[in-house]
Amino acid sequence: MRGSIGSLMIMSLLFYLFGCSPKPDIAVGIMPVAGGLNHPVAVAAPDDGSNRLFIVDQIGLIYVNNSSGTLEAQPYLDVTGKMVTLNSGYDERGLLGLAFHPDFKNNRRFFVFYNVPLKAGDPQNFDCRVRVSEFLDKSGTQNAADPDSEQVLLEVLKPSSNHNGGEITFGPDGYLYIGIGDGGGANDVGTGHTEGLGNGQDLTTLLGKILRYDVNTPGALQIPADNPFVNDSDAEPAIYACGFRNPWRFSFDAGGEHRLFCTDVGQNLIEEVDIITKGGNYGWNIKEGTLCFDPQNATSPPAQCPAVGARGEALIDPVIEYSHSGTGTAIRGKAIAGGFVYRGKAIPGLIGKYIFADWSGSFVVPDGKLFIADEQPDKTWEVKEAGIAERKNNRLNSFVLGIGQGLDNEAYVLTATTTGPTGSTGQVWKLMPAPQ
Repeated sequence: MRGSIGSLMIMSLLFYLFGCSPKPDIAVGIMPVAGGLNHPVAVAAPDDGSNRLFIVDQIGLIYVNNSSGTLEAQPYLDVTGKMVTLNSGYDERGLLGLAFHPDFKNNRRFFVFYNVPLKAGDPQNFDCRVRVSEFLDKSGTQNAADPDSEQVLLEVLKPSSNHNGGEITFGPDGYLYIGIGDGGGANDVGTGHTEGLGNGQDLTTLLGKILRYDVNTPGALQIPADNPFVNDSDAEPAIYACGFRNPWRFSFDAGGEHRLFCTDVGQNLIEEVDIITKGGNYGWNIKEGTLCFDPQNATSPPAQCPAVGARGEALIDPVIEYSHSGTGTAIRGKAIAGGFVYRGKAIPGLIGKYIFADWSGSFVVPDGKLFIADEQPDKTWEVKEAGIAERKNNRLNSFVLGIGQGLDNEAYVLTATTTGPTGSTGQVWKLMPAPQ
């Protein structure tokens, strides 16, 4: 190949400097769905025939995009008065998750995940509590929840403001799955972190875990009889899987196997996608992705580390990972922002592929990216960046806060141009075929 390396380096520099990018391998279009929001972090849709899309804004509001595609002016639910006070420059706390009961059409029950202040008697060197609550939709109205119907189901103390997790969703088994981060800070060590293990590896804490509950009795959390640690007296019985740093988003594939995909936000080096199995240990803080991890030297992976957890169970590596500092054609970013297997109809070429996003490659310039991963016959995954047709640099030019799906399994991208929950730059976009 004629001197191609030097030419490619020059071309890449020119593309960076002058706002152009090579034509992407995969191109998609985006259609605006809702704007003027603060920091939209999740979407959800009830199976009630209403064709509504509910949008979760981090500042404590849930909005309804109604069946005609219009954003209702009044919030569906407002929990701002119950939440912690958010930092406008950057904050990982807030209203982070929403899930509708599978029988919402008849029982009007839904569930939210948000952060609340410490209570009297809590350790004063801790930061907040994670709360999961149940609410009721107001009877006889299409677009209002009953704010007085709240029943608090779960609260978990958190030592730091970051690594909250935030996903709540119902599985095909009818149970409610909840993701909670390792408690925050860094390295899974320090105040509020189990010495010698870290919270991710400690089965006596709910931090750093994916949980599974039976919520079919209103106002109560019950433990499914087949949860993996239900008969282990040294473990919390609600734990479904462990070894997570910050399981920001996870989703069940709407296809035949209903595999559970989780995006776990990394620390200094690696972002990862895991396929979750019951009782699985996903490695944190023994490993960051496939790399060994040393809490005392977080940027220098040791050459060797244990291949098993404290109970002798194998540590499960991610199916997809990418670096913060990849070079050449390697994909890279700073914080994985969620994903799901596409089962919609709008973009036939993406059916069965895993769509995911990275928040941004920079804290200064909003530069979130979309990626498409295709599983190969040998069970490895081929990952390519998806270009946004008719956009500068083929990029979103925003921070990506999340990837969501509607009841029809179409894909939504949630963005803002601010790093923290402030202003009104938040937008929701629907993925569409690229214009021809």
